[in-house]
Amino acid sequence: MKHFPFHTRLFRITPATLIRMAADVAILQVALIAALGVRLFVLVVFQDISDNTIGAYSRDYFYRYCSVGTLLLSVISSIIFHGFGFYTYGRYYQGRYKALVVFQAVSLAYIVYGFLSSFLHSSIFYPRTALVIAWAFSAGLLIGARVWTQLWERFVRPEREARGRIPVFGERHVLVIGGGGYIGSALLPKLLERGYRVRVLDALIYGDGPIQPFIDHPGLEVLDGDFRHVENVVAAMRDVDSVVHLGAIVGDPACNLDENLTIDVNLSATRMIAELARAARVERLVFASTCSVYGACEEMLDEYSRVKPVSLYGVTKAASEKLLLDMSDTQFSSTILRFATIYGLSGRTRFDLVVNLLTAKAKIDGKITIHGGDQWRPFVHVDDAAESIVVTLEAPIDLVSSQIFNVGSNEQNYTISEIGERVQQQVIGATMDVSDTNPDHRNYRVDFRKIRDRLGFRPGWTVEQGIEQVLEAIINGEITDYRDVRYSNVEFLLREGTSNLDRHHWARELIRDLAENESDEIR
Repeated sequence: MKHFPFHTRLFRITPATLIRMAADVAILQVALIAALGVRLFVLVVFQDISDNTIGAYSRDYFYRYCSVGTLLLSVISSIIFHGFGFYTYGRYYQGRYKALVVFQAVSLAYIVYGFLSSFLHSSIFYPRTALVIAWAFSAGLLIGARVWTQLWERFVRPEREARGRIPVFGERHVLVIGGGGYIGSALLPKLLERGYRVRVLDALIYGDGPIQPFIDHPGLEVLDGDFRHVENVVAAMRDVDSVVHLGAIVGDPACNLDENLTIDVNLSATRMIAELARAARVERLVFASTCSVYGACEEMLDEYSRVKPVSLYGVTKAASEKLLLDMSDTQFSSTILRFATIYGLSGRTRFDLVVNLLTAKAKIDGKITIHGGDQWRPFVHVDDAAESIVVTLEAPIDLVSSQIFNVGSNEQNYTISEIGERVQQQVIGATMDVSDTNPDHRNYRVDFRKIRDRLGFRPGWTVEQGIEQVLEAIINGEITDYRDVRYSNVEFLLREGTSNLDRHHWARELIRDLAENESDEIR
């Protein structure tokens, strides 16, 4: 049984909400006028009435439409529509359920209006036949309007936006910082296949295995170096058009091993890279951020929501976003991509991420343990994350300059327990143990409509397909031991150790200021 979708935060009104409410009220007015017109037509055609009677009916219907009854119906409908989430979370309803919710809301509005008409003066209300016709017209028009909006966003708008993308003519030169990592090793083949000249700057701490299949490609140049060092970045930026910055210490546990090192790698180096890119007249910089910057929140979050990171990893990414956007101007374009929690296989696969880890545990150990389980996460396949970078590079610069895009899809917002259940469904015999303890305080659901509507990006993978991909790799022997340290950022750094190089005090001060000023919105 579905719960009645009446939102408790009923009167949260924004300018966008008012516009949508006004549009629905206008549709109601059209339905009312059409219903009165149909009622009058039926009287004229099927009843033998005189011209004077027709005029009397026309005046009566006109006065009823102009009465307070019309205003009352509009107010009742607006309140109920808002309560049903038409202007908040209701836009995430899909397909038949969306139509059902609209039908329920319209029906309830007319029932309440009809109920009140039995107590108030009848001259301000509509004849029952006209009211039934108006109800049918209102339901049809409101459902039709929302179905058309859905079709427009799904098919028409992406097609029009796709036509505006910049095609790759000749050679375009891209520097990928951190190209030997999880996302980078999935991005390289996509860029090379599209004719880009690609230069990778990476310390290759995991070796060159992740990019070995492309190492001899004539369009690829690999520079083995630390991107924290100015001379390496200056050499790498020679003659490039765009920079994709994927380099970072990724994940909360890995970042917590050495706070100073994390600040150096994730924040100090980012500022230096952006300054050098702007000085080198690089057209655009694409920065890999994370939805972890949202922290913990019960609401659906979009790019305009306030960020409240609860971990050092999230704080360094949020601070990097701010400094990049502050540096952007007409000569230098930065684009922030906030990736959902990534899953799936790439050249440098990770098993310290929830989908991959739970799948491997279920298949190899026969048991998975979930801590908490009620916390929300958005998910996206690593191949789709890489594709979003290509889409951003090829989009008209005015569409992406100084913009933040969440990367993922609304359909792939899941609780951790729901991920566990999906793994169980595909691994017969695996058991799931849910623990009440939850050391991870992150909890967020994310809206991905902006990248879909503006850039036409839609993920091609589902979580179920990602689980199947990992299972096939285990069955085929491609993955023999998911516990190997090379599959885990934190375990690898624990084994190899961390160094304390080039501390930048300004970066720690920026992070402290960001943490203290919770009202600061990073957009």
